[in-house]
Amino acid sequence: MRSLNLSLLGVVFLASAASAQSIGQEVSIGTHLADGAEFSSSLSRLLQHGRALFSANWTSQEGAGRPLSDGTGGALSDPSSPLVGARSFNRISGPDANSCAACHNAPFGAPGGGGDFVGGVFVLGQRFDFVDFDPNDMTPLRGRVDENGQPVALDELANFRASIGMYGAGYIELLARQMTAELQARRDALAPGSSVALVAKGISFGQLARGADGSYDASAVTGLSAGSVATPAGAKPSLVLKPFHQAGAVTSLRQFSNNAFNHHHGIQTVERFGASDVDGDGFTTEMTVADVTAVTLFQATLPVPGRVIPDVDALEAAISTGEQLFVSIGCATCHVPELPLSTSIFSEPSPYSPAGNLALGDAYVAQHGVFSTNLNHSELPKPRLVATGGVTKVPAFTDLKLHDITAGPNDPNRESLDMHAPGGSAAFRAGNAKFLTKKLWGCANEAPYFHHGRFTTLREAVVNHFGEADASRLGFLALDSYGRDCVIEFLKSLQILPSGTQHRIVDERMRPRDWPPFPGTN
Repeated sequence: MRSLNLSLLGVVFLASAASAQSIGQEVSIGTHLADGAEFSSSLSRLLQHGRALFSANWTSQEGAGRPLSDGTGGALSDPSSPLVGARSFNRISGPDANSCAACHNAPFGAPGGGGDFVGGVFVLGQRFDFVDFDPNDMTPLRGRVDENGQPVALDELANFRASIGMYGAGYIELLARQMTAELQARRDALAPGSSVALVAKGISFGQLARGADGSYDASAVTGLSAGSVATPAGAKPSLVLKPFHQAGAVTSLRQFSNNAFNHHHGIQTVERFGASDVDGDGFTTEMTVADVTAVTLFQATLPVPGRVIPDVDALEAAISTGEQLFVSIGCATCHVPELPLSTSIFSEPSPYSPAGNLALGDAYVAQHGVFSTNLNHSELPKPRLVATGGVTKVPAFTDLKLHDITAGPNDPNRESLDMHAPGGSAAFRAGNAKFLTKKLWGCANEAPYFHHGRFTTLREAVVNHFGEADASRLGFLALDSYGRDCVIEFLKSLQILPSGTQHRIVDERMRPRDWPPFPGTN
């Protein structure tokens, strides 16, 4: 395992951008991390480099933009109209940002958080060359037809989503990895002609059956993406949890990063695109494998959200009451207050890396090894979690499942496209109503709310829970005024804490304080 040593080891891989640049050059990252150097550097320098990559305002002099490729990595439909000049940046079909931190910076402006409404993202629009809202511009050469060659209406271009916060993300990925391992172990022990309850860390994902001929039936599996329950002929369903994106489409922080750098910035990583100029911008190695490890670890080791319990009797009583009501009306059924981790060792790459991302079987890993670090290490940015009896309890208030929380096809909270369905299919155009259970830790000061970021208050988000959450919504509405206010006051206590805060539970002056365990947890 890679030891965590925050002292410098004398390995200088990251020159300052200023000293590495030629006179007149305009780049954000003067020196990239050579592949393999991540294993000979101190962790502090590696995280410094990851933060620089996350915060970089990429320029065309270092590969920003993708003149001849779309946001999925494919070639433009019309290479005679490259994405240059006035077509270089586009909010809907991308590239749409110079920096990760431009959208991920709430609540204190530091890189890694969520974003305001203006920092929301369009997803699925990146499959087109350039979206300009011209209803006459729907020709194959301009990329404005779907995968079946049919013209695309303006409401079929993309879905709009709030940028997710990355605080505590390393723990979230570890939870998903361990839960995937539990589900797969149950799957692998399943004999022909039988069925098994799929349970991981106490969370039920339905049932998996197996026919007498050995085939798998995943029709009763719940809470996972379509790709994770698909059963091609002779194959097992993967049952992989995907804890990132609002609709649960991304397995790991590494995949999240590889996708985003290409989609949003036009920066192609070597592990995804190879050391070639696939986008026609004149640059061949825009981000190294080691760079991706650094930016992944920066996100994985961000502090965890905490709680602010003001030292005011009336507010203490309201928060305590709100916690109990949160449980009694059923919110904690999906927003599970805490889930246990059997290890806090975070390794790269993930054992469940999808194609196009560094994987355990790759030659790079065979040559250099696996990078590992302990997320609980006390010298990482605080606050952090602490293991008790070998178990780390992650108070993220989620079950990491997909749930339908909309009121049906006419619910304005429903997305117009379903990214889990084949592009251009009827299911794709029918839209999406299933979203990952919101990780409520840190929710109070990462407004706006809901998957689309259109609600300015927590109360609006609560009363717009329909579908599978309808009983809890009605339970909230049935409370008296004080009870409803107490639930909101509880939610307001779940906050991202200012940089340098040492303790996870504090008062309004950031002083540590004791607070009883959340009702229903041990």
